[in-house]
Amino acid sequence: MAASLPLTLQALSSGCATSGSSLVPTHQAGHLSWLEGDEPAAKAGTTWGQPWAEGELSVDDSLCLNTKDGRRVPLQSWPTAYWPDGSIKWTAHAVPAGVTLGKQFQVTKGRNAAPERPVRVTSGAGTIEIDTGRVKVSVPTSGDYLIRSMTRGDTLVARNARLVGLVQDQVDPSEPVSRVETFQSRTDRVTIEQEGPVRAVVKIEGKHKAESGKEWLPFTVRLYFYSGAESLRISHTFIYDLDDQKDFIRGLGLRFDVLQRDELYDRHVRFVGENDGLWAESPKGITGLRQDPGKAVREAQLAGRKTPPLSEWNPRVTGLLHYVPVWNDFTLSQLNANGFTIKKRTQSGHAWINADQGRRASGVAYVGGASGGVLFGMRDFWQLHPVQVDIRNAGRDVSEATLWFWSPEAPPMDVRFYHDGMGQETYEQQLDALKITYEDYEPGFDTAYGVARTTDFVLCVLSATPSRTETVNWAKEISKAAQVVAAPEDYLKSGVFGALWSLPDRSSTRKKQIEDRLAWQVEHYCRQVDQHHWYGFWDYGDVMHTYDVDRHVWRYDIGGYAWDNSELSPDLWLWYSFLRSGDPNTFRLAEAMTRHTRDVDIYHLGRFRGLGTRHNVQHWGCSAKQLRISTAAYRRFHYFLTGDDRTADVLDEVIDAGEALRRVDPTRKLPNR
Repeated sequence: MAASLPLTLQALSSGCATSGSSLVPTHQAGHLSWLEGDEPAAKAGTTWGQPWAEGELSVDDSLCLNTKDGRRVPLQSWPTAYWPDGSIKWTAHAVPAGVTLGKQFQVTKGRNAAPERPVRVTSGAGTIEIDTGRVKVSVPTSGDYLIRSMTRGDTLVARNARLVGLVQDQVDPSEPVSRVETFQSRTDRVTIEQEGPVRAVVKIEGKHKAESGKEWLPFTVRLYFYSGAESLRISHTFIYDLDDQKDFIRGLGLRFDVLQRDELYDRHVRFVGENDGLWAESPKGITGLRQDPGKAVREAQLAGRKTPPLSEWNPRVTGLLHYVPVWNDFTLSQLNANGFTIKKRTQSGHAWINADQGRRASGVAYVGGASGGVLFGMRDFWQLHPVQVDIRNAGRDVSEATLWFWSPEAPPMDVRFYHDGMGQETYEQQLDALKITYEDYEPGFDTAYGVARTTDFVLCVLSATPSRTETVNWAKEISKAAQVVAAPEDYLKSGVFGALWSLPDRSSTRKKQIEDRLAWQVEHYCRQVDQHHWYGFWDYGDVMHTYDVDRHVWRYDIGGYAWDNSELSPDLWLWYSFLRSGDPNTFRLAEAMTRHTRDVDIYHLGRFRGLGTRHNVQHWGCSAKQLRISTAAYRRFHYFLTGDDRTADVLDEVIDAGEALRRVDPTRKLPNR
């Protein structure tokens, strides 16, 4: 296709740092450092994993963190793997919010420092209270809310965090929709997994309950709290268990209420766009009016500070303020990877006004006033489109914020199989069709029932509207959380991932050619993700299987040649490439792949639980449900390097995955088996 050539040229000219690039940060042997090189400006508390050689660390050893300038930083440590001799193979670590570590630091044996503001977890009658030293959060052990209240000091800032959604019975726009149902999270079980003093983790399990009383979409939510933090991180996973022929998800979101105490002109709404861009307005704007309230007043509102007393305003403005519209509702919607819109309206029943547009929003917003509010956002926002941020009732006493991880403005979610089987009723017919499209089809095996998706959020409970710089810094941390890593030499020396790999070696012409080719391969896929828009709720993180040189596209629509689903182990390739190089782009590519394949390409419920799906046009479409896709070997890198609890859950799930072969015979189609 003629249109493909310019896109290819554009992609090849775009920057993408690789393991052979001078942009790769220097990771010093014997020290820990930040993946991207620089320490993050927003210090929200950090968790990572560290390897140890066999026999180096025993279960009785105490660990501490030392910075290069000689400071000892409070550290929480726990083992995540052991060597056969009983010594510790991997540890996970957490440090408090607000501490400066510098570019390089060390975890060594020694006496640990105590945090200045330890996290405290208290269990009461039907409630768990978590206090970070700056923010208090109340979590009910049952009912409709994940979080009952979020308090800063003595001030209740936000409350009633819950999961919400919409489902309808029709997806074809030409057919009438006869049923639209709302549903909301309902907690069944709450577990305290960690109690501090640096990090606390609360796990919430439940289902969504619809208006009709039906319960579906089982979920696991983890709340993460760090010592001294003004924020909490939320990791949400749901498992798809709807009837894909009559239940079409129209919206999925996280919603909470924010209490407003400021005057309308001292309230603020913020959206972070791209390239540090910030859309910042007030529900009652006082700039651009025919009468000028005064420079000090205008500057205060723009900066998010409390405006001077009305007595210091231009009296020609104060007497007419009631004629300035109050904008109650704001929406940022990102329905694809390349465009977002911002709109607002005064109230329901009146028109929306287009406010701005851009390409890729960070998914971070603020609602509140000069005396406090909530800054909130979602990781991988535009990458996981269709997504949306709603702020409602900004001009009333209680505002409502919703982070939609499936936008209600997008077409409803449709996970039905993409063809009708084309007459493939018998094994013989299915094997025959495999010869032409490489697709292993079988009726009843083309289902999304049991696949999952995880979304991460951050809520910052603030005592004032954040400045432009603070807001942008938080957006960077939320959209791509800072990661601590060891040096490639230390991963290799510890032996934790085996010895069948080496560090880059360019000591000869031939070796340099090999290393450059390996680096190019990662760079190529990094560029292909963006050129071919491998983004979206169910797709982000995976890559395609085979290229179509005639159409100049990947074979996205041809049976088993489309989504890769870990075919030929790209997970292993990328993780070992990172271990060798320390390259941040390789890490991020591998991490996105693991976060996808552990959820979407593996069944977590139902008949196929514990098995993964071979490559297909849709991630769940192939009838080959296999252990090679769900194998723990692909995900263990991510768990040990990051300490990610969702990845740990999946590793636990597949311990007994072999039992699934009793339900699904992998050789059933083979003659004379």
